[in-house]
Amino acid sequence: MQKIDVFTHILPEKYLDALASKTDGRGTEALNARRRLSDLDIRFRIMDLNEGYAQILNIAGPPVEDVADPIIAAELAKIANDEMAELVLKYPERFLAAVACLPMNNMDAVIKEVDRAIIDLGFRGVQITTNIMDKPVDSPEFEPLFERMNYYQLPILIHPRHMKTGPRAFGTDSTSLAKDRVEWLAQKPFLWPYETTVTMGHFVWSGMLEKYPNLKIVTHHCGGLTPYQANRIWQHQSVGEREMYLEQHADWHFTKRPYDYFKMMYGDTAVWGNTAILMCGYDFFGVDHMLFGTDMPFGGETGAYYVRETINSVDKMVIPEDEKRKIFEENPRQLFHLPVEV
Repeated sequence: MQKIDVFTHILPEKYLDALASKTDGRGTEALNARRRLSDLDIRFRIMDLNEGYAQILNIAGPPVEDVADPIIAAELAKIANDEMAELVLKYPERFLAAVACLPMNNMDAVIKEVDRAIIDLGFRGVQITTNIMDKPVDSPEFEPLFERMNYYQLPILIHPRHMKTGPRAFGTDSTSLAKDRVEWLAQKPFLWPYETTVTMGHFVWSGMLEKYPNLKIVTHHCGGLTPYQANRIWQHQSVGEREMYLEQHADWHFTKRPYDYFKMMYGDTAVWGNTAILMCGYDFFGVDHMLFGTDMPFGGETGAYYVRETINSVDKMVIPEDEKRKIFEENPRQLFHLPVEV
């Protein structure tokens, strides 16, 4: 059985060099993480510790739209995608596919890059963040991307990030920490799961999943807080509340219960060893909507910890062995349109 890791990060060398030369230092977050995100020898040593382990690549943060103007962001996305395509071509047994980096501050370039990545480079999805330049994913300017991905029926990986401005923002710089270190430390573990949860709600309540029913939304960290609060979602988005909302928005309609739209999305297993959370995700998403993902190479100096503990946590799930195979291999192959191993 293969273990196909659908959420692994990389910062290839050419892309890193472009970040350094084209962003006037705004890409230093990526540069500081260079060793473990760029060194293929380290990556391969970790991969070899886990039998049958293979990866689907995506570019690690920061998002290109955060560090470059629209023209430069489009250039950076092309460089990143070209380099990932080279890696997939060179190491096909290790890297089964890649998902595209997109310059979300340049929507004309986004659509061109989606088509180029999927048709020309053979990519098997795209990646965006839970909020894009502090705007929700259902902002009208981003809709062309979802229309396109509905056509391709390939996954959109949603990576969490916290808001930098607006009502949910909390600063992370040294000034903010000095002002209220306790508040920052109290919030930090929960910001990304919360943002994932809120973003799932945006997909539901904007009508996005009604309008584009072929969207394949992959949520990181097993759907954030959503599986854990499934009964609360059911209670607060009851039939009465739904009908009251729709009376005020007569221009579109639901054909499903809001709860069922949440369950259309997918959750990965990147909770780093917590089998109880995976069982909660299993109960909510169902086995067919769970995917093996580790967040590698994050987790310790080399990233070995997250891979090992995520594999162990899936192995410990109290489910049939054929369902574990679905999570590890069959679901990734089906969702990302990967060849079936004979």
